[in-house]
Amino acid sequence: MLYLTFDDGPIPELTDWVLEELKKYQAKATFFCVGANIEKHPELFARILSEGHQAGNHTMFHTKGFHTSTEAYLKEAAECRLLVKSALFRPPYGKMTHAQYKGLLKQGYQVVMWDVISYDYEKISPDECFQKVKNNCKNGSIVLFHDNIKATDNMKHALSETLLYFSGLGYRFEAIALD
Repeated sequence: MLYLTFDDGPIPELTDWVLEELKKYQAKATFFCVGANIEKHPELFARILSEGHQAGNHTMFHTKGFHTSTEAYLKEAAECRLLVKSALFRPPYGKMTHAQYKGLLKQGYQVVMWDVISYDYEKISPDECFQKVKNNCKNGSIVLFHDNIKATDNMKHALSETLLYFSGLGYRFEAIALD
């Protein structure tokens, strides 16, 4: 079992491509969505849910926790939660203050990080991106990809190869469930 996750969307065409690729393998995934992107593309967000994937909260505007007051951060998370209708939360950049973390837990959020990062947003080759996933995944891994424009080439290659390679090894791909 692997848990594929996508941060930053939904983004037209790119998130559509991801959904089509997942469908080829009967794979389910978790999309940590930016609230502003949901508001711009509600039909695409609806498609994510209608195809059996899980949605999570990635704040309204991809906000950096260390540059935002706890009150403002929690308000943004709450605003996004109304759109995603999920208690799953992933902080942008994987960073937030301890006070923000405690505040999220008090409000019933389930904070989900990752143990394998594709680095699809970095200036590396598409194959290097896939190798980072391939070499670090194990049963139960949560893999981080991005459905955002700057990650497009690396993510598309690495996702296709990840689905092909790990399916061949008998892995399934599931969405993260709430505890």
